[in-house]
Amino acid sequence: MLDMIIKGARVVTPSGVGEWDVGVSGEKIAAVGLPGLLPEENATIIDAAGKILVPGGIETHAHAAANMQPGARQLVAGTPNAGPADHSLGAIWGGTTTVIDFAPVPNEGDLVKGVHDYLLPWKGNAYTDYSTHCIYNNGNTPDAISRYGELIAAGFPSVKIFTTDIRPPEGRVNSLTPGGKLDAGRLHDVMTQVAKHDGVLAVHGEDDELVMYNYLLAQQRGHWDWHNVHLIHSKAVEDLAFRSVVRLAERTGAGMYFVHVTASDGLDVISEARSRGMAVYGEVLTLALSFNCDRYKEEDGMKYHTYPSLKYEDDRQHLWKGLLRDDLAFTATDSSFTTYLDKIAGRNVVDVRGGNIGIEIRMGVNYTEAVVKQGMSLERYADITSTNAAKLLGLYPRKGVIAVGSDADFAIIDPSVKKALNINDLHVRDYSPWEGWVVEGWPTTVILRGKVMVDNGQLLGTGDDGQLIPRRINPTVLNRPAF
Repeated sequence: MLDMIIKGARVVTPSGVGEWDVGVSGEKIAAVGLPGLLPEENATIIDAAGKILVPGGIETHAHAAANMQPGARQLVAGTPNAGPADHSLGAIWGGTTTVIDFAPVPNEGDLVKGVHDYLLPWKGNAYTDYSTHCIYNNGNTPDAISRYGELIAAGFPSVKIFTTDIRPPEGRVNSLTPGGKLDAGRLHDVMTQVAKHDGVLAVHGEDDELVMYNYLLAQQRGHWDWHNVHLIHSKAVEDLAFRSVVRLAERTGAGMYFVHVTASDGLDVISEARSRGMAVYGEVLTLALSFNCDRYKEEDGMKYHTYPSLKYEDDRQHLWKGLLRDDLAFTATDSSFTTYLDKIAGRNVVDVRGGNIGIEIRMGVNYTEAVVKQGMSLERYADITSTNAAKLLGLYPRKGVIAVGSDADFAIIDPSVKKALNINDLHVRDYSPWEGWVVEGWPTTVILRGKVMVDNGQLLGTGDDGQLIPRRINPTVLNRPAF
């Protein structure tokens, strides 16, 4: 017996796109069949005629729990950072059903408990399912690194590292929020452990020495205003760091991906590594696909910034080419947002706020820009918004696919929606870099494990609906470029 049947949609499956009926039993997909053949008795019928059914989106890059920890960065008093409730609320409204956060790895005691404790702000505040990458930095001991297998066993197979401290010493925040670079010795050790245990490494790649020298140059040359941030977090720092990390991956055999690729230089490094058969992947932010560094020159241009930085128009175009030709695997957000006042408070290259408020618009804007404007196939659209992330991060086939036995996570996109985005169309905070952006197609119904969470402008789910999802990576994606 089926609890729900979605009828009339163009359904995006691993076998292609077709007009099938999709049956749901409990939290799982129970059937994908020809129209009219599924038993409808006692089932809730969702009429999706003229619409497109895709797997619920997977957001691979959100900083949510960090914003609820003591000492979280805030430039304007009384302008609270967005925690899991805001992130997951924006995500579910926008068609994303799983969000992956970040948590630091402690040095002592029960490492897994430490990660779970860090994620406590998600409890009762999750409109989506969620998981976390675990962060190692220079504060971690060799012993904590050697215990990485404990995290794998607990369902946390992905490790995030930074190759830079991002800001000079005077701009860093001492708090329980994760971050801080990993030196080459620890990085080699972490990558060895990642390869040993079939984990995956997520890398924020910038050459730290060059970044810090660029701050010095900016100070001496009068380039201290925020709109010069791309001269510090430059194309060169991405190129140097990417090449160094790829060399270590070659030596250790670790599977890895670079987060928020911003420049043609970094994309070229990924392409070269993949051509040699290395399991190197790339993530790109919808922000970097939408805007370039010229936007920084606007009066409130800091609203477009997240680290590393936006680059030039030719880089933006190259990122699109990388996404269309498979050298970039999926889109993400780097979601870590506050209010407009706090976002625009940083007026120089040190104080300018990172983080992005794009978690709600990612699925819709990606559909408009990729499918409608550039002719991307619906299968590839599902790959870059959900399926590839699920495969690389150990959620597949539970997540990221419309197939029998998978979680009943769906976004129903209505291609007839055509409008310029207004802040009143969105559901978190008081600004968006995409306000005024013209979209064609938008998620109008969102389903999480068989429960309708959003439908035609109404929020039907609650913060108790999301669950922490354990993950385990199929080694086939770690041995060679699998997609």
